[in-house]
Amino acid sequence: MGSRSSHAALIPDVDHIRRETGFSQASLLRLYHRFQALDREEKGYLSRLDLQQIGALAVNPLGDRIIDSFFPNGSQRVDFAGFARVLAHFRPVDEEDATIRDPKQPEPLNSRMNKLRFAFQLYDLDRDGKISRNEMLQVLRLMVGVQVTDEQLESITDRTVQEADEDGDGAVSFMEFTKSLEKMNIEQKMSIRILK
Repeated sequence: MGSRSSHAALIPDVDHIRRETGFSQASLLRLYHRFQALDREEKGYLSRLDLQQIGALAVNPLGDRIIDSFFPNGSQRVDFAGFARVLAHFRPVDEEDATIRDPKQPEPLNSRMNKLRFAFQLYDLDRDGKISRNEMLQVLRLMVGVQVTDEQLESITDRTVQEADEDGDGAVSFMEFTKSLEKMNIEQKMSIRILK
């Protein structure tokens, strides 16, 4: 009694979630306790309101968009597996993860490409596969707040879209987005240290 493995048995489908997310059993147990703490009414799922209790999201300019990512396809609740799946995008990348990966298995949720897909969807609000100038402007406005004038912000937006937009359609596709960030260490920038 009191062993970690017996506590992990409390988590529904723990082995499947561990394989899918790459989290260790100990990390899943910590996440499960956090999930339960956020689920104050013991409903077995989280709502947007529950996730808004997370202080780091409340102060993050993209917090609402990150919260939206927990609720794909207009759902109003997220179970523990969905909660862990979204957080897996922020799991730090270990060098050994890449070297021992079976190419027949799906790409890990915390891979560079999946981190980029996650970041891209924070910008692509209408889910049309492109970041329009207006979508870029909205995100930049959230990120800089009132520190920059509207004129400066529009100039930054135009320059950002122009630099990334290789095909000249006035928007940034996922491939253009990926290429524009190829020198950025996205694996570390999109990581939360406790999520091993």
